Amino acid sequence: MTEKIFPTQREGLFIVPADLDLAGAEVEIARMPNHLTRLAETLKPLQEDQTFDFVFLDCPPSLGILMSNALAAADELLTPIQCEYFALEGLVKIVRLVEQVRDSGANNRLELAGIVMTMFDGRTNLSEQVVAEVRQHFGERVYETVIPRSVRLSEAPSFGKSILEYAPSGAAAQAYRALAREFIQRHAPPASALE
Repeated sequence: MTEKIFPTQREGLFIVPADLDLAGAEVEIARMPNHLTRLAETLKPLQEDQTFDFVFLDCPPSLGILMSNALAAADELLTPIQCEYFALEGLVKIVRLVEQVRDSGANNRLELAGIVMTMFDGRTNLSEQVVAEVRQHFGERVYETVIPRSVRLSEAPSFGKSILEYAPSGAAAQAYRALAREFIQRHAPPASALE
């Protein structure tokens, strides 16, 4: 596993990039007896020696074997939700999926710990309504930071850059920095009584 971990230009940030082998992984993993816990077993040494503060598993919006493996390996789920009506239906399905993973015994510690509202368009009432409805149903699990709709965000990948490199002073980059700060603040260890 460690031979697939590469440093990035940002200090302390590493990545395991996808490659062509991943395309056939879904079929291969499905044939294994430990098909739901394969990723969890692979990541266990990193978790035990606390090599990294956080490990993010970026998954496509599909419910295949790779997504199931990620959910079986994760402690919590941070899910982005577009500020559109049909995203609400998707969120209900995600909640059910988390319950199914826990109930199956594949990962009883998994929880939906955070929801990030994305593609927010302040010019429309719909975006405001969707954010309000998600906050009403999920309360504190919804991050305060909202990611705006941005042409720069959609352009950045075609240049092989993150939004922080492509348009560092834009609204989207500022929103992602704020999201990172909010994530770290939510995951900071509680202050001790002596502090």
